[in-house]
Amino acid sequence: MTLAETRGTPTEAPAAPVRRAARLGAVGALVALAALLVLASVWHLTQGTSGAVFADETVLWGSRIPRLAAGVTVGVALGIAGTLLQSLSRNALASPDTLGVTAGSYLAVTVIAAFGIALPIWASGTVAFIGGLVGAMIVLGLAGGAASSTTRLVLAGSALAMAFQAGSSTLLILFSEETKGLLAWGSGSLTQLNLNAFLQAAPVVVLVLAASLLLARRFDVLALGDDTASSLGIPIRSTRAIGILFAVALTAVSVTLAGPLGFVGLCAPVLARLLTRVVPGLSRHIFLLPASGLLGALVVILSDAVLRAILGAEQAISIPTGVATTLLGALVLVLMARRLRDAGPTREPPKVRFGVRSVARFRLVMVFAGAGVVAIGMIGLLLGHTALLTGDVMLWLQGQAPPQIAFALSERAPRVAAAMCAGAALALAGTLIQAVSRNPLADPGILGVTGGAGLGAVIVVTSAVASTAGMIAAAVVGALLAFALVYLLAWRGGLNADRFILIGIGISYGASALTTFLLLRANPWDTPKIYTWLSGTTYGRIWEQVIPVAIVLVIAVPLAFAVRREADVLALDEDTPRLIGIGVERTRMILLVAAAVLAALSVTAVGVIGFVGLVAPHAARALVGSRHTRVIPVAVLLGALLVGVADTIGRTIIAPEQLPAGLVVALLGAPYFVWLLWRSRDT
Repeated sequence: MTLAETRGTPTEAPAAPVRRAARLGAVGALVALAALLVLASVWHLTQGTSGAVFADETVLWGSRIPRLAAGVTVGVALGIAGTLLQSLSRNALASPDTLGVTAGSYLAVTVIAAFGIALPIWASGTVAFIGGLVGAMIVLGLAGGAASSTTRLVLAGSALAMAFQAGSSTLLILFSEETKGLLAWGSGSLTQLNLNAFLQAAPVVVLVLAASLLLARRFDVLALGDDTASSLGIPIRSTRAIGILFAVALTAVSVTLAGPLGFVGLCAPVLARLLTRVVPGLSRHIFLLPASGLLGALVVILSDAVLRAILGAEQAISIPTGVATTLLGALVLVLMARRLRDAGPTREPPKVRFGVRSVARFRLVMVFAGAGVVAIGMIGLLLGHTALLTGDVMLWLQGQAPPQIAFALSERAPRVAAAMCAGAALALAGTLIQAVSRNPLADPGILGVTGGAGLGAVIVVTSAVASTAGMIAAAVVGALLAFALVYLLAWRGGLNADRFILIGIGISYGASALTTFLLLRANPWDTPKIYTWLSGTTYGRIWEQVIPVAIVLVIAVPLAFAVRREADVLALDEDTPRLIGIGVERTRMILLVAAAVLAALSVTAVGVIGFVGLVAPHAARALVGSRHTRVIPVAVLLGALLVGVADTIGRTIIAPEQLPAGLVVALLGAPYFVWLLWRSRDT
């Protein structure tokens, strides 16, 4: 008998004590997190409008304990859901929000509310589950699978969430009476009438957690890679499918109970994985899942308590907890993006390649696009609450129209001009941003520029000294500040395109949360008007809001043509421009500043409109090829045409009521975006 056989192998001898110590450390960490949650819960119970805390049984059981119970349940559910999605995709930025699950669940619940269907909470949860599952399947399918690159997965999820949000916003506007109260709830609210919803939701969370813990070993092995898991006998597809179903079910429960509470499912897993550096035993899913749940509950409870402590209980009533968690999640997303090395199989941006297009085709496209712009401009003038004739327009131009016709055309003309100028500006901004980022899925909305402009404009609109000039100035400043922040945070010895996009998405979410905060604190009588404007509308436009966009467009188009060859080379890769002597950073700065100003002024003209800067440049490349000499004019015309069509449809389809042009654009652009994602899937 050898010495090793009598004493055991040197590597095996200490293994059992090390594992035991790791388990004890993990259990100790869970106990500590539970204790912190108890302390936070006690503090949370002291926050409220009533001076009585524990003495007043009515206040305690009628308001504060239901709110606390909802916060803990939602936090646990989202924390576990986020961990499951990150583990299954091996992607540090996967979460119910970035994969479109939350937006899909919210849209499904809004549809039920809009049509006045009263359902018990279990049935509402089922509807939310179906909506979230549809969102997850679309994002994962179009992004090329759960192991797709980080940038692609987050970009696909964020853009799909924009489309779902447009659908929800459309229903909120069309069915304002039926969906009354959903605006605040739609940002994530813990306000509860009693404990009934909690008593129905909590068992589902406990059951899903228990089932997830039974599969904890599978998740541990799957995190090592598909090849390793397959060699060890783990059924990869079924494990991933079951895990996604669990995550969607937990997200559906949280949305049904408290609305879409933003980014808890991102923050909690990130914090849990950071904690594993101190307590390595937590890295096993049997400990990681409950740790993430406890951290999720801590994030929600502390966000709610801090919000009420800062604003005061009276002021905090109107502000959903989801605003605070979204701000926190945006910060985490930015910090993660700054240090992230793409976790997917490739760092190459998605590509959609087009063949060479002839000069004759380019000329034909220009003729048809130009004719389309002229036609939709005329149709926009003629159609509305009262249909007019072309002769009426001629009389109006000559100053001889009857008062009623003159009034109608004087109101419609700035709207048509605003729609077309803003559409052209957004299309040009998207063309420039896609060239700089080398990513056909990027646009001013996703990169935070539009969100910054909207935030700046809302600050002025909700103030006591609101004015058109002030709104224009604030929108430009907001867009430029958002652009500067994204650029500075993304710069690390150079501008990495993936990092630039991810940080832009984080800033966009942060700006959206702040905008919601201001919107909900504004005069309640102005809230629907501001909300409609934020959805992208030409209602009530005046020439003073249109002229700045037109002037900047006249300046920006020749500027873009002047650097068209540099844009062609920038769109290739990172090295070629430097090899042929192009000043990469100078050119990038010129293009991005121009894009930021164009996006800012479009916001002042028509509010916040998404998808134009994404769809128009891509459609232009599909029609005339990738050379910016051709892409720029075609994209500008297509952008004007798209928003012009959307504005005309929005003004006429449910006349005398109106749909914001931005929502119509999103509803029209979403199917095209789905096709674009499918075409550019990773191979």
